[in-house]
Amino acid sequence: MGLTARQALVERAGLRKGQKVFIQAGSGGVGTIAIQLAKHLGATIATTTSAANADLVKSLGADIVVDYRKDDFEKVLSGYDVVLNSRDGQTLEKSLRVLKPGGAVVSISGPPDPAFARAKRLNPVLKLVLRLLSAGIRRQAKRAGLRYSFLFMAGNGAQLAEITALIEAGVIRPVIDRVFPF
Repeated sequence: MGLTARQALVERAGLRKGQKVFIQAGSGGVGTIAIQLAKHLGATIATTTSAANADLVKSLGADIVVDYRKDDFEKVLSGYDVVLNSRDGQTLEKSLRVLKPGGAVVSISGPPDPAFARAKRLNPVLKLVLRLLSAGIRRQAKRAGLRYSFLFMAGNGAQLAEITALIEAGVIRPVIDRVFPF
């Protein structure tokens, strides 16, 4: 979860101080880390969650909380620099509309794009399939002057060490949902 959040916000989106980021599902595993990392980077953060988890995401650093059960984030948010998408295709399309021109959407739930196919050295048939699967969203993003990127987290020891240092320094606080006995 930490590597996913870091690679999405830092590597793919290039999130910088003063930018606005919309992190979907803020009370989820990736969301709780992404909110704290984005706050550490100096961003203004909007997120979606239920009313029951609003205080949690605010305590992690969310500036704007949208209750997904009663509000449509597309009608509440606008002018964002970055979206971290972790939901379905319909939500991904709506997310494009909250970004300002030049903004970036990084999706961890798909569809995979041609860059992913190249990075994974997939065979030509699979490359074509992924190109076709993501053609619609890539076309929509391009027309709006946005960047679309699919992220499939990759192991990276140096980045994991950075996240560990942030946890040890108290900058990022892991959220423990429940403990299971052995």
